Amino acid sequence: MFYARTVLSLVSLMFVAVPLAHAQETSPVTAIVESWMASPHGDRKAEAFVHWNTEGEVPGECATCHSGLGLLDFLGADGSTAGKVDGPAPIGSPIDCVACHNQAAKDLQQITFPSGEVMTETSASAVCMVCHQGRESTDSVNAAIAGGEADTTNGDLGFINVHYAASAATMFGGSVRGGYQYEGKTYFQRFAHVPDFNTCATCHDPHTTKVVAVDKCVTCHKGAETISAIRITPADMDGDGDVKEGISGEISTLHEKLGEAIQLYAKDVTGKPVAYDTHAYPYFFNDLNANGAVDPEEAKFPNSYKSWTPRLLRAAYNYQFLAKEPGAYAHNPKYAIQLAYDSLEDLASKATVDMGAMSRP
Repeated sequence: MFYARTVLSLVSLMFVAVPLAHAQETSPVTAIVESWMASPHGDRKAEAFVHWNTEGEVPGECATCHSGLGLLDFLGADGSTAGKVDGPAPIGSPIDCVACHNQAAKDLQQITFPSGEVMTETSASAVCMVCHQGRESTDSVNAAIAGGEADTTNGDLGFINVHYAASAATMFGGSVRGGYQYEGKTYFQRFAHVPDFNTCATCHDPHTTKVVAVDKCVTCHKGAETISAIRITPADMDGDGDVKEGISGEISTLHEKLGEAIQLYAKDVTGKPVAYDTHAYPYFFNDLNANGAVDPEEAKFPNSYKSWTPRLLRAAYNYQFLAKEPGAYAHNPKYAIQLAYDSLEDLASKATVDMGAMSRP
């Protein structure tokens, strides 16, 4: 880790020691550094980097993505064995310049996903995919529910959280099983954009992470003024009768319907109403007053939902997968729709869910 710490110190000192006005006049790198500092990757106060402050270190199982030094360790850029983190990482270490700009990151081409599938990525996006892949898969959900009756409550089951912004898992789709994929169904695999816009860094500014290809996208996708307004099919996937809305609208409605179906199933089948809170861990709570929402007194860990059946758990997994992947409409819209549709269809076998006008790509 000595090499990584040394380089990090030098980079930090370079930008602290040089007055900002002078740096703007002499260094073209200044704008990049300022962009990075204002980005999610460089925000030292973000929950992603301060969560472990009271513990004094970032655990090894979290360090790859929540510490710049942890990522260097995982890549083997610090001289250690690549593909694993050797131990806890220090706090206060965001994903900085050297975490991504090093020879190990440049040489990286094989990405192992939580399902165990190994995908090849020869572009600079490979290092992005190390973290933006989630932490669970169809396989881990199946392992948890193995042997259980589909509609029998199992008090030993807990919610399985895919984690956040699993963009790479979405992009590779059925190949890596990042979402819960139902037996007997086929799933769209890697979603390929046109060659000039087929990597993370060709659509997102690598330093701000913001989407930068908007003007080029709408040049080809006539009639769309924003990326979310782009539509890739004339089919009415969500069954709402609107065939002009962007594909993001189709996914959003299906996701909303899935949330409603989850609540209906929980009430009618398990007899234990459930509600979802996107900001409170572990997201699904007992809806004690059955009002369909998580009230402040309900959003507490001791009130986490414990009445899971295998059918309910796999649908909730997909609901969370889509909730935490707001860019799914661009990363792999057909895969996202398939996950929502199949979850709805599965719940509809036991709960009253109207899918008459919906369609599956």
